[in-house]
Amino acid sequence: MTIRPVLRGLASLVVAGLTAGAIGFGWFVLAVQRTGEPPAHADGIVALTGGADRIETALRLLESGHADLLLVSGVAQKAALSAFAHRVDLDPAALAPVVTLGRSATSTFGNAKETASWVQEHAIHSLIVVTGNYHMPRALLELGRALPGVTLYPVPVQPLAMNEKGMPRLLMGEYLRLIAASCGLSRLMHWHLLL
Repeated sequence: MTIRPVLRGLASLVVAGLTAGAIGFGWFVLAVQRTGEPPAHADGIVALTGGADRIETALRLLESGHADLLLVSGVAQKAALSAFAHRVDLDPAALAPVVTLGRSATSTFGNAKETASWVQEHAIHSLIVVTGNYHMPRALLELGRALPGVTLYPVPVQPLAMNEKGMPRLLMGEYLRLIAASCGLSRLMHWHLLL
């Protein structure tokens, strides 16, 4: 057996892998451009922190009656509901009974775990998901795994970064994280972050 057929086989595999990756990335770029309309009403809303206007969008949806409860997942320890409420001119006292600030999540996998506990506690069957549009595919993947039987309605927020020069790198990084999550590696990465 000569080495040439082996090298040709390896080259074919590399080309096939690169082609599949390019096609997948093209699908991903198209997917993050989609907009989402919230349902008339859902049991709850979850906003995944980490980008501008996510919490504000979720609070506006809550205020306009699209859901009865809101979880803001991944909030910093010192963050206060009053600061978020004032950004959208809402009364924090009126929001306090229906808004939960989740402080345990430090990753998308963690957001899904935190959301699953909250969903179970409040008997949620339908959930509006608010996060950045580039983050939505991975968020829906992780939430779907953690919330079987719960209907998810994506409402993506377009971040300011979508208009910046660094956008291709942001999209590629998120695409690679989506591939890792699709392969089930997010659980391993989550435990690594906790070490």
